[in-house]
This record gives sequence, C-alpha cells and structure tokens, in this order.
Amino acid sequence: MQSAPNVEVAVVTPTRLRPDRIAYLMELYASLRGQDVTWEWVLALDGVSEEVMPEVLRTDARVRVVALPRPVGAGAARNFAVNEVTADWLTTSDDDDVLPAQSLSARLRYAQKHDLGWCAGWSADLHPDRSINTWQCSTPPGFHAPGDVWRHWASPDSTIPIGPTTLMARTEIVRASGGYAALPQGEDYAYLVGVTGVARGALLPTVVYHYRKHAEQMTSQPEYPAMELQARRFAWEHGKHLEALRKEARM
Repeated sequence: MQSAPNVEVAVVTPTRLRPDRIAYLMELYASLRGQDVTWEWVLALDGVSEEVMPEVLRTDARVRVVALPRPVGAGAARNFAVNEVTADWLTTSDDDDVLPAQSLSARLRYAQKHDLGWCAGWSADLHPDRSINTWQCSTPPGFHAPGDVWRHWASPDSTIPIGPTTLMARTEIVRASGGYAALPQGEDYAYLVGVTGVARGALLPTVVYHYRKHAEQMTSQPEYPAMELQARRFAWEHGKHLEALRKEARM
C-alpha cells in the first residue's frame, strides 16, 4: 500500500460493516474530514468484503483498507491494520464513535512540542439525543513518566486509568510495545498499559473522543461482563510486571 506523502496521523478502525453501524461509520468519516491535520484512515475489515463499503470510502485515497479473509476480532484486526500504517503517529477509533474538532491536532502538536511518546485526553459519552457528558479518568492531566498511568489503576476491577481510544502514540512505540493483546475483549486495556509503560507522555484536560452510547454497542451486550474482569486482570498484571522490570533496571 502507498499513502499520500506527509501524512501526519493514522487512525485505525476495525469494522465488520454491520448495516446498523454504517451510518455511525459515515459520521466518523465526516468527523475525520473535519480534522486540521493530514491523516490516513486504516480500516481493518474483519471478515467482510470491501464491496460492502460505501462508495465514497472506496474512492477516497486517504482511506486504506485491510481486508481480512475471516473474522479475527477487534484486537487482531487492529494489529493487522497497524502493519499498514505509514504515518509516524497513530490513534484508534471504533466504527461507531466520533472525533471532535481538533481531536488529532490537539494531541499531535502537544506531543511534538514536548517530544513525547504519547498523548491522550478525556472522552465524553455521546447519547442518542446528542447530549454529551465528559468522563474524567483517574489519571490526572499533565506529564507522565513510563508506568505512571498504570499506577493510577488501583486494581483490575477499578476504573481504567485512561480511555484507550483517546491515546495517540508514536507508531514505532506501538509496534515496539506489542500492539493489542490476544483477547476477545479488553485488548485495548493491555495496549494502553504497554504504550504508557514504555514511554513518557501527557494527558490533556480536553475532550478528544466522543464515545457513542447505543443499545447495539459491544459493552451493552448481556455476554460482555462474563470475561471483562479476566481481560482487566491480564492488562493490570501486564502493568505490574512492567513496573517490576523498571525497578530492576534502576538497581
């Protein structure tokens, strides 16, 4: 795959192009077109044909398609998409969410200005009536050394320290930290811990992500809680052992 020169940020999105989510996907696309940096959108088609994509997406050179021959799940789909990223920075968005104006530039410019490995922000729930309420994570705004974010996650069943989809990171750091975990859900918790555990970054007190609340979202399904704690435990233990390795390296 070839990308346009000077692309600043890649946005990675796994999708199965479900009919009930196409309108959401197109709203995400519209929010990307409103961003004020150059971007590439890497769509990982999780076991569905490119022919199902809306025509406007198939003809936009900024949209890069990774067509997977069978469903592999969101985490693996994201990892395959990361293989095709050409930009120096990347972030992710689910196919039913939205990026507010200047979402990409706010994080990118701050990270570049301060020579950071990652930059995140706050997320806000987007309700069906279009109302929005901000979720302020347990990690405080400001600069954070490697491992600081995990230290704000008290236990596996506590609230996660940062919304993973708000995280923008250097592509080389994402690849070096192993990308997304091989989990059927919660794979982005381990991704968050891994990236923030190996590089210095910052959390901005700014909403950079709109998380759509609707009845069909994965976290609303009755089977979702069954493995949630196991996924959280995997990621939390990942952070715990990274912390131990950092301590050992300082001795």
